[in-house]
Amino acid sequence: MILGIDEAGRGPLAGSVIAAGVILDPKNPIDGLMDSKKLTAKKRESLYEVIQQKALAFAIAQSTPKEIDEINILQATLLAMRRVADKIMLPFTEVLVDGNQLPNWNYNATAIIKGDSQIAEISAASILAKVYRDRQMVQYDKQYPHYQFARHKGYPTKLHLQLLQEYGALDIHRKSFAPVAKVLSKG
Repeated sequence: MILGIDEAGRGPLAGSVIAAGVILDPKNPIDGLMDSKKLTAKKRESLYEVIQQKALAFAIAQSTPKEIDEINILQATLLAMRRVADKIMLPFTEVLVDGNQLPNWNYNATAIIKGDSQIAEISAASILAKVYRDRQMVQYDKQYPHYQFARHKGYPTKLHLQLLQEYGALDIHRKSFAPVAKVLSKG
């Protein structure tokens, strides 16, 4: 029983970093799994539903912008991954994590660089994490429409940087990230 874990949202200036974990059912394979970044938003959305229906187990967890600011983005990402593994109720024998670092935990685990394009469980986790985070940013867009989070998803695009300059930082912005810290220092 392999648990695949991946994250979404390490680079944005706003929002949580999201981790997801998936245990797939070998008797019920899912077509089209791959690195979420290589899929269209529409395809990710449809796979998000299929993964939740067909997986033996899955979990999604996050670290907040406040946690990111307190412990740094890497440690916050690893914390979200640990939270995911701890939420999975089905026993698993191994954890495969996308990337080159593992959380501090007692699970039998391997970090795999580009694992999201090699291991089906990690691909499925990358899709869950990405869609969950994108949906969260769309909710923020409704809450703070002038920031246009649905368009840039919190990433440091030219538009987001311009809006950050114009309107200032919100509580959901990561204050330890340089572009946000720069705006706050001018405040």
